[in-house]
Amino acid sequence: MDAVPGTQRLLNRNQLPRATQSKTKKDIVLQPIPSHNPSDPLNWSRKRKTLATLCTTLYTTFNGFAASNLYSVLEPLSHERGLALSTLNAGTGYLFLFAGLGLLVWAPLALHYGKRPIYLFSLLGLIGMNIWGPFVSSKGQWYGRSILTGFFASPVEALPEASVADLYFVHERGFYMSVYAAALVGSNFLAPIVCGFVNDGLGYRWVFWLSAIFCGVVALFLFGAMEETNFERGEGVECVDGDGKRGSFDVAHVEDENSLRGPVASKRYLERLKLFQTHRPFAIHRHLKRQLMFLLWPVPLYCGFAYGSCLIWFNVLNATSSSTLSAPPYNFSASIVGLSYIAGLIGVAAGFLVTGPFSDALIVRLAHRNHGTFEPEHRLWLFAFPTAFIPAGLLLWGLESAAHVHWTGLLFALGFLAFQNACGASIAVTYLVDTYREVAGDALTAVIIVRNLMSFAVSYGIDPWIENLGTRGAFGSAAGVGFIASLAWILMLWRGKRIRYGSRNKYWALVKESHHRLQD
Repeated sequence: MDAVPGTQRLLNRNQLPRATQSKTKKDIVLQPIPSHNPSDPLNWSRKRKTLATLCTTLYTTFNGFAASNLYSVLEPLSHERGLALSTLNAGTGYLFLFAGLGLLVWAPLALHYGKRPIYLFSLLGLIGMNIWGPFVSSKGQWYGRSILTGFFASPVEALPEASVADLYFVHERGFYMSVYAAALVGSNFLAPIVCGFVNDGLGYRWVFWLSAIFCGVVALFLFGAMEETNFERGEGVECVDGDGKRGSFDVAHVEDENSLRGPVASKRYLERLKLFQTHRPFAIHRHLKRQLMFLLWPVPLYCGFAYGSCLIWFNVLNATSSSTLSAPPYNFSASIVGLSYIAGLIGVAAGFLVTGPFSDALIVRLAHRNHGTFEPEHRLWLFAFPTAFIPAGLLLWGLESAAHVHWTGLLFALGFLAFQNACGASIAVTYLVDTYREVAGDALTAVIIVRNLMSFAVSYGIDPWIENLGTRGAFGSAAGVGFIASLAWILMLWRGKRIRYGSRNKYWALVKESHHRLQD
């Protein structure tokens, strides 16, 4: 099979059947091609899709909130619990590490039993971890809590992106991936704002307990409103082969309740809210093997590296913001340290605009120039923004804090780093899903493992890095490393399609294997 994974006809040049065209944009071909089953999430009404997106956005926001609620209160927490700042930051590193490794457990379970129960169990686990948080009194307990928090938070790293791929077509995907990225990154800035005031008004214990309450409320809402989006269809994809010829790739249709061709009754509301919806052959061990296998594939490795190259500088910022802004000459209280994260929210909003509406408009324009054919690399041009803003933000933060100049410069730095983080998260994940959509759930796990290994290393090493080089030297070197690492998108822009072409046989074999198992 010469079909290149991810290369698809996006614009209608040959008057395809109306069922494969967008209803609102007549020249756009729907990719992937939806089935005739009303249970297919691609066929859901706009209202139903919006509710599903609201559910995943709430989950993402308050999962992220519960995992990042301490950034503005590290100093008072260190004082109250007798834990060194280095211990608290190391705990953050373990949290990120297990937020990646935890997907080796959660992702196969979600693909087998459904995403809905995993979302709910994840929130229940975070409730427990935040109830326990105020009672931690030793380094070992803090590390243990951080590891378990990362484990229960880990579904947020891959399942919402997979849900977006379940619900939306290629020409819509950039916008909704940016909604996810804005919710994930924005929650990391919203939490310090809220929790700084909570700490000043109610004490550090309520920083944890408020997070537990939020997770409980969201869990109840999801239980009553979230539907399962897992769906198996016989894939029909308009694709382009290695010689540039258009054709179609059809996986053998799966004759089960999800892929029947013809009138199928839509499920009733209560049927949609069953905790376990799917009935699939047991394949958890195969998903685990596949996730580890993707660690050796170039595209997931690149996406994990690109995502991590944006995220790690956000970790560096969070590790130093509380100690920098609460110390002379700034002397900010925890609540004012929290308010400084408003600059981060502004940066996230700007990142949403760039990687959302602008991204989808860009790929349509580039497809027009490419004779109607979409290439996943079309989105990589947007990495030019992180390439510029990573060194700018790091230099501004490091030089301004070392020189003790006015705090407005630090807020600009915070906004720059938040902007590039939101851009990097959305672009890297969307590129992966655009390339390997049919097995995105497994491939995303490999991406997050790579990303979080990078986050763990930086979170664990940031304190000795600053101690040995000083603030100016540490952030200056970080700016150089960040700039060089961010240039990897140029290599993928040049060789990305050739790399995808090289993986075509292995990829389509995996897709066929997945569908044939459903017939057993």
